[in-house]
Amino acid sequence: MATDYDSFAEAYSAENETSLLNAYYERPATLALAGDVAGRRILDAGCGSGPLSAALRDRGAVVTGLDSSAGMLGLARRRLGDDADLHLADLGRPLPFPDGAFDDVVASLVLHYLEDWTAPLAELRRVLRPGGRLIASVDHPLQGHPLVRPGADYWATYQHDVEVTTSSGQSFVLTYWHRPLPAMISAFTTAGFRIAAIDEPLPAPGTPRELLPDFLKDKPPGSGFLCFLFFVLEAG
Repeated sequence: MATDYDSFAEAYSAENETSLLNAYYERPATLALAGDVAGRRILDAGCGSGPLSAALRDRGAVVTGLDSSAGMLGLARRRLGDDADLHLADLGRPLPFPDGAFDDVVASLVLHYLEDWTAPLAELRRVLRPGGRLIASVDHPLQGHPLVRPGADYWATYQHDVEVTTSSGQSFVLTYWHRPLPAMISAFTTAGFRIAAIDEPLPAPGTPRELLPDFLKDKPPGSGFLCFLFFVLEAG
């Protein structure tokens, strides 16, 4: 079963605004990897309620968003305005854009929801101009190591569920697909991408110490943890 974001869109979006993993870790890292985006045509694939789209637009990008959740897109339109270029679309199906329509695609914490990356990566490659970039973040594959998830097979591709409880007390289940790093790299290169960078970033400067996990609170600034893995991929 795919994760049903429509059923908890409001709660997830509210948590996403200020959480350690989204607001102070994943989003700043993605923006840093994107660099100077002024004037670039960017597809935010899996835009959710639009915080990354808004940040890219504030930096001068021309942003198009897509998501498979109508509830999330409604929140994105509320954030971005009625004239925002937003599309209800599934990455497992052909995308409603011409070849080479974008300079960059950002897939922020999206690919790990998909069992098969073949068709989605082929479509993302198709809508990128030659030399365009796919900037992707995924659940770190070491999260699927037996030392972290007892009984797991790191080398397998398998589905697993994570229960999330928000600061407001609402709980919901996210369904992910684990795949090992070699399988990720093979999928990217088979789809016609060249790996330009792989990153394991630190939390953003200024992260409130009270948000950090207990094992980091007594460590000096600049200490980090492994949670997500980031790729910058260039379309061949």
